[in-house]
Amino acid sequence: MTFPSPFYRWRPHPWHGLDIGPNPPAEVHAYIELTPFDLVKYEIDKETGYIRVDRPQRTSSQPPSLYGFIPRTYCGDRVGALMDGAKSGDGDPLDICVLSERPISRGEIIVGARVVGGLPMLDGGEADDKIIAVLLNDTVWRDTQDISELPPVLVERLRHYFLTYKLIPGREADVSIGPAYGREQAEKVIRASIDDYEEEFGG
Repeated sequence: MTFPSPFYRWRPHPWHGLDIGPNPPAEVHAYIELTPFDLVKYEIDKETGYIRVDRPQRTSSQPPSLYGFIPRTYCGDRVGALMDGAKSGDGDPLDICVLSERPISRGEIIVGARVVGGLPMLDGGEADDKIIAVLLNDTVWRDTQDISELPPVLVERLRHYFLTYKLIPGREADVSIGPAYGREQAEKVIRASIDDYEEEFGG
C-alpha cells in the first residue's frame, strides 16, 4: 500500500506541524479557532495542539469573521519592533481574521487566505496584531487585494470586537488599536513573525 506525500501517521500540531501557506506572506494558511457563531472563546493548547475552552464570552459580542492563527509564526521581538509603544510581541502565533461570504460554522479547520491588511493591537504593552485576510477563491472577496477595498463597517466590526472581547466588569481593558494598515504593512508583520518563529523554534 502506498501513502500520499506528505503523509502524517499522527495528527500534526496545528502551530508547528502545518505548512505556513502556498505563497507567504501574501497567501497563507489559517488554522481557525473561532467562528462568527461562537459565544465561547476557544484557543489552541500550545502543548497538545488541541482546542481548549479559554472562557465563555462575558459580552454579547461575537467574532465578525473566522479567527485563528497562521502556522509557524511567532510574535517576538521583531513583531514588537514594528508597533509603536510595544515592548515585545505577545509570544503567541500571529492572529488572523478571514472574511468569507458564505457562513462557515465549523472550527478546527484550515483555510487558504489572501492577506489584505491588519489591525495594530496593543495588549498589555505587547504587540498583538490582527491580520485581516479574505478566503481564497471566495465568490465575493476573491479579487480583494487591500483593506481599502473592504467596506469600512467590516473593519469597524473587527475593531469593536477586539476592543471588547476581553472586557471584565469593573475593570478597564489594557487594550488599544491604532489605525488599520494595508497589505504592505501586513506582509511586513508576517515576515517578522516568520523570522521570530525560526529564531524561537528553529526552521
